[in-house]
Amino acid sequence: MGRTIRTGRLLLAPVTWRDMDDMAALKGDAGAFGLMLGGVRRRLEVEAEMVEDLGFWARRGVGIFTIREDGRFVGMTGLHERPDGRGLGLRFALFQWARGRGLAREAAAAALRFAHDAGERRIVAIARDTNFASRTTLGGIGMTVCDSFERDGHIMLVYESIRDPGSVRMS
Repeated sequence: MGRTIRTGRLLLAPVTWRDMDDMAALKGDAGAFGLMLGGVRRRLEVEAEMVEDLGFWARRGVGIFTIREDGRFVGMTGLHERPDGRGLGLRFALFQWARGRGLAREAAAAALRFAHDAGERRIVAIARDTNFASRTTLGGIGMTVCDSFERDGHIMLVYESIRDPGSVRMS
């Protein structure tokens, strides 16, 4: 599939039904998904999101990728339409045991480049102001804070990446 991405250490592939067990484990893990919008999911919720993710790929040509290191599923990254109307959102989540080695940054950067190369001009990402790991990742891939809002008593920072049409791709 032409949408598969290889980085220095990772293989990113568009999510498929074959990934359902891995995605259910990731999204059901409080350490991996506890801070994500909507929090930890039950399997039926993950199945419904899989339907949405597959449809999004079909409609937009971008979407959610699985992340594998040496063939082992470590997490997910990619794009989705934010339910709050803020636009196309970058997401990433890794199991806790896979963190601390720059994998989130490597994967999120690849997904962001993919989306811009596919013609998406503006990508946003949301991080809680106290989530320094996510904030470091987002800043490290060139996203900048453009707004903030409050959700459930927490300050949420809105990051964005804008690539103007016709701009030169940076490697």
